[in-house]
Amino acid sequence: MKLSNFNFELPEELIAKYPSDERDESRLMVVHRDTGKIEHKIFKEIIHYFDEGDALIFNNTKVFPARLYGKKEKTGANIEVFLLRELNHEARLWDVLVDPARKIRVGNKLYFTNKAGTESLIAEVVDNTTSRGRTIRFLYDGTDEEFNNELFKLGKTPLPKYIDRDVEPLDRERFQTIYAKEQGAVAAPTAGLHFSHNLMKRFELLGVDFAELTLHIGLGTFRNIEVEDLSKHKMDAEYFKINQEASDIVNKAKKAKKKVCAVGTTSMRSIESAVSAELMLKPAEGWTNKFIYPPYDFQISNCMITNFHLPKSSLVIMIAAFGGYDLIMEAYQEAIKEKYRFFSYGDAMLII
Repeated sequence: MKLSNFNFELPEELIAKYPSDERDESRLMVVHRDTGKIEHKIFKEIIHYFDEGDALIFNNTKVFPARLYGKKEKTGANIEVFLLRELNHEARLWDVLVDPARKIRVGNKLYFTNKAGTESLIAEVVDNTTSRGRTIRFLYDGTDEEFNNELFKLGKTPLPKYIDRDVEPLDRERFQTIYAKEQGAVAAPTAGLHFSHNLMKRFELLGVDFAELTLHIGLGTFRNIEVEDLSKHKMDAEYFKINQEASDIVNKAKKAKKKVCAVGTTSMRSIESAVSAELMLKPAEGWTNKFIYPPYDFQISNCMITNFHLPKSSLVIMIAAFGGYDLIMEAYQEAIKEKYRFFSYGDAMLII
């Protein structure tokens, strides 16, 4: 499999700029791996494909408002700072991307002001990590809670650049799953955005079990693949954690030969990074740079929910590994023909 196998023409108007009016009323394409059948549904109808004892695996990571706008000391030049991950909690050290990067050097101070125009955070650049990347230290003496409050007041929801519009108040709620708990992601696990409180309750009443894990999504998930030979691509590492309770829920369903459904590519990457010698899910914590591409033998999940992804992305490549290359490429052409909405705020696919 080569990168060029995953290229396709995507009309610009199919990129979703806004979420659906209701979370569970986006469209749903159902792809049957055994027969090749493709169905067109509404997302809340997904419940009809599940039974008591099945398990859904959710990524409970929480998106923080990672995009800050500040000014450089002395010159007052406007700077965009994108928080990638916290490196050292006590020292308030962060990995960031800066734009325009050429203006920012080690030793520069950056000033961030709130809506009232008062200075609320100052950061100092302490290291160059890549051409765009920097390490910065926030110079802040308050408590962790006060610091987080300042970040949340200053920061904007980090919508992907392809959603070409200004961030709006609705994004703070809708670019977040309803079960988000563990803060640390710079992008939402988008397959989970379709789940409403009402739909979750209906799954519970049906007897479907929920397993929660955490994978903090970084920009590596979206980084362009630059090599034609997929075996040469290196994913950026992302932090993940799977506890004993989640493992037990998943393994119980697996042993009973029930559906074990990964909600999203990040859930799938996590569980495939924590397979025991007995081919069961094991508790794990650490960093995963797992890149899944065809052919690949999935060990834990026999079902997955996902959105429609960018051409030549690591995400569409994983989906093709799970659903079968020919079937998934056919499904994508069908989605384009039927004008499904693509990417983070777009429609969903269930592969069973």
